[in-house]
Amino acid sequence: MVGRLPFLASLALVASASVAAQDPPTPPTFVEFLAGVRADALARGLRAEIVDAAFANVTEPSTIVVARDRAQPERTRSLEEYIDNWITPKTLATAREMAVQHANVLTRAAKAYDVPAPLLVSVWGLESNFGRFTGTYPTVQALATLAYDPRRSKLFRNELLEALTILDRGVITVEEMKGSWAGAMGQPQFMPSSYLRHAVDFDGDGRTDIWQSHADVFASIGNYLKSVGWESDVRWGREVRVNKATLDKIERHVPMRRTGCGAIRELTVARPVSEWTVLGVRTASGTVLPKSDIPASLVRGRSRAFLVYPNYLSILDYNCSNAYAISVGLLSDRIQVK
Repeated sequence: MVGRLPFLASLALVASASVAAQDPPTPPTFVEFLAGVRADALARGLRAEIVDAAFANVTEPSTIVVARDRAQPERTRSLEEYIDNWITPKTLATAREMAVQHANVLTRAAKAYDVPAPLLVSVWGLESNFGRFTGTYPTVQALATLAYDPRRSKLFRNELLEALTILDRGVITVEEMKGSWAGAMGQPQFMPSSYLRHAVDFDGDGRTDIWQSHADVFASIGNYLKSVGWESDVRWGREVRVNKATLDKIERHVPMRRTGCGAIRELTVARPVSEWTVLGVRTASGTVLPKSDIPASLVRGRSRAFLVYPNYLSILDYNCSNAYAISVGLLSDRIQVK
């Protein structure tokens, strides 16, 4: 037995080494993480002094940002609660007032991008309370926190690099670059990547200003929606009525979507409106749906249901939340721009 001990000990060492090899690598410290982002930024050709100034006051992750990320209202409230919170008489009155106040530039932006002016107002209203609240969180700090968090690190690391790109272009200073806890900026609440792809200088002053210029704000929203597939003269969707027998038929014959963001997977696959009529879906008032072959999907809350058309997916691209997208649609239906 004594002669076998070295062999057994060797087996133990091999087993121990095998277990150690399977252990996940130790995550970098926050300082090490920022150093890696800095190296990536310099590799993109960004100026070292700009990157260093952006990170000067970023010393640790923000616990507030992490907490907000875990409690987003679109996820914690029901569809009905979210709609009731936003589509109030006060919000509608403000939306109509803003539509009148900015009618000229809204009309021009709507014509330029083939996106209805009421929809521009509605998105603006839900994103930043009609420009009144664009956020107070330092954007670089917020994005660095979310990029360091392992849940969606790749997504937010790219957004952090895009924010540094904006700073490098001199569009805004790091002190002025503030927004939501998630890094969304300006009155349209664009993520940095969306700013670089979709923001436009509609007033022609040489600066693409989604923070102060209403012309740039409305046109940038329009350009975004048009770029992701919005089609003019087609509605976003409509509220419908479904009874229990109809819901049973739908569950048997119409599957849910299996790809896309979380909100898209809460939609059924698309079926022509005529098929929804056969299944028993009616308008919210109880009448038969208008004859149409346009594809539509059903999305349901606890007590309300909506048929949504392809344009609805453009709103979801802007913000992947059915509660948000339906609220935008409902509010836009009740705004008039003359």
